[in-house]
Amino acid sequence: MAAKPKRCEVSLVGLICAALLSVSGLTTASDLTWDENGYVLYCPCMGRFGNQADHFLGSLAFAKALNRTLAVPPWIIYWHHAPPYTNVHVPYSEYFKLEPLKQYHRVVSLEDFMAHLAPTHWPPGRRTAYCFESAVQRSSDKKSCPMKDGNPFGPFWDHAGVDFDHSVPFGGLSFSSYYIPHWIKRFPPAEHPVLAMPGAPAQFPVLEEHISLQRYVVWADMMVEDGEKHISALLPRPYVGIHLRIGSDWQNACKLLQSGDAGPHFMASPQCVGYDRQTALPLTLTMCLPDLTEILRAVKLWVKKTKAQSVYIATDSESHSADIERAFRGKVKVVSLRPNVAQLDLYILGQADHFIGNCVSSFSAFVKRERDVHDRPSSFFGMDYPGKTKKDEL
Repeated sequence: MAAKPKRCEVSLVGLICAALLSVSGLTTASDLTWDENGYVLYCPCMGRFGNQADHFLGSLAFAKALNRTLAVPPWIIYWHHAPPYTNVHVPYSEYFKLEPLKQYHRVVSLEDFMAHLAPTHWPPGRRTAYCFESAVQRSSDKKSCPMKDGNPFGPFWDHAGVDFDHSVPFGGLSFSSYYIPHWIKRFPPAEHPVLAMPGAPAQFPVLEEHISLQRYVVWADMMVEDGEKHISALLPRPYVGIHLRIGSDWQNACKLLQSGDAGPHFMASPQCVGYDRQTALPLTLTMCLPDLTEILRAVKLWVKKTKAQSVYIATDSESHSADIERAFRGKVKVVSLRPNVAQLDLYILGQADHFIGNCVSSFSAFVKRERDVHDRPSSFFGMDYPGKTKKDEL
């Protein structure tokens, strides 16, 4: 009888455990065959989890359009406020199942690619980097792709065990569907078997046509087990989940709306104002940075509508849990876990009977996409019914 694979707890220790165990998984070389159609590799090097998730969906679509296998990278978790005070690279499969992605297109984990395929088919000496010509200008020699310049780029490729031997700068291309034939013609897999790029071959925020790919992002069993355990123990149903993105860095970003330096399309805002720039609804400061008055107004509205017994708060800063408790005179339970692993927040928000998110946040956008897959209702601070202004609601 085969030994059971080791398991890690959903915690900081679990993150490190996951990273260490990823190289000793159950996949063997005999389980994998080389794809003659080629591979796409990239560093998820822009932003934190929400941005990485947006880029992942676009990268998955890009790989399918090129008919290349996507080497799914680990998530980069920036753990600089507590031990180990560094980046932690968490395999995709620690949070989500890899198999459902294959219903859409061919994938392999980057860990398995490097362990079982790269030594033979992409060995040291034959590892080529691909980047825009403009990126080359940032490199020290003005000739090479800056694949490992700075953090998180250097630590990511070091974690993967990759040094690059050659560079192929390119221009006149983008990652939109219009250029797919040009990519295929310029980089045939027989001559360019592995397209390794310094960043995701995708746009941010995720394009509207790629939102539906969220259905293939399915929580790993361990995440479901841990999330359901917390919900059962702490949150009487119905419950309302809210995401408060109100930290100091976010406050500075939202000031761009006040100064007029940002318009309706600002970070993840197309999810609520609409993707069409010509018809996009106004993006207000309240939608970006709700004050306590707006937070209480929205929570009261949806607690009343759903007859909620509890409220779950995920936050990057102040939870306002005491204020919310006082607003309901103790009749509604208020919970804020502040877990070490933010994905636990994401899971609990995704399971709520109603979710109130931040229109501009890609963290909220992940929750909104997942809830849309399962037909669960969502709203945003400053926008009770997505796609409608307050005037429309009245």
